Amino acid sequence: MVEVTNVTKRYGSKKVVDNVSVNVPKGKITSFIGPNGAGKSTLLSMISRILPKDEGSILIGGEDVERCKSNELAKKISILKQTNHITMRLTIRELVSFGRFPYSQGKLKKEDWAYVEEAIRYMELEDIQHKYIDQLSGGQRQRAYIAMVIAQNTEYILLDEPLNNLDMKHSVQIMKVLRRLVDELGKTIIIVIHDINFASCYSDYIVALKNGKIVKEGATPDMITENVLKDIYDMHIPIQTINGHKIGVYFSA
Repeated sequence: MVEVTNVTKRYGSKKVVDNVSVNVPKGKITSFIGPNGAGKSTLLSMISRILPKDEGSILIGGEDVERCKSNELAKKISILKQTNHITMRLTIRELVSFGRFPYSQGKLKKEDWAYVEEAIRYMELEDIQHKYIDQLSGGQRQRAYIAMVIAQNTEYILLDEPLNNLDMKHSVQIMKVLRRLVDELGKTIIIVIHDINFASCYSDYIVALKNGKIVKEGATPDMITENVLKDIYDMHIPIQTINGHKIGVYFSA
């Protein structure tokens, strides 16, 4: 479980995350949703220790992330940031192998390469694994970064808008892969996501933020309602049930 207690982050006098407390359930997909500037990505970055918090505490599996050694934390948590910049010219296979660094320190063994190859298969990148990152489309590059995170093989996976630059087919593929990682391997996944319908179809739990605070949180069916979404987004979003999933028809609202 991820336990966030009274966490605050300030930039100057502005609180971008304001006294937030939330418990993220283990072995589930939890989606952080909310309008732009709600504090979703900032909260995710503090959970992973990419950003320091100003107040409060964050425990992962009962351990304070501030007290974890960096290499040990990297065996527990993997994170995909919203923007990723690598200046070296790498192939997909080489990039994915970086996910094994906490275990191999750059000297990959047979077991490490097995994780790399499995991650490449998961993301259907076998045919282009020897292409260089700078030769890829935005969607292919995003899938390669997600494969690197999968190869890291951590219990907790944090993803900041992983569907960026992806078309519909590959967005669905990513979400199905995340679902499999939870259902088959027991991973705990936290995802910042803008599309409420992907959150509705693939999440177990949803945390809604607005103006740096949690507006509401709960099991997915309880969150995808017209009243809850109006509180979050300040707009009326009709809900329809399709194949057992609640779908927000926001494009015509």
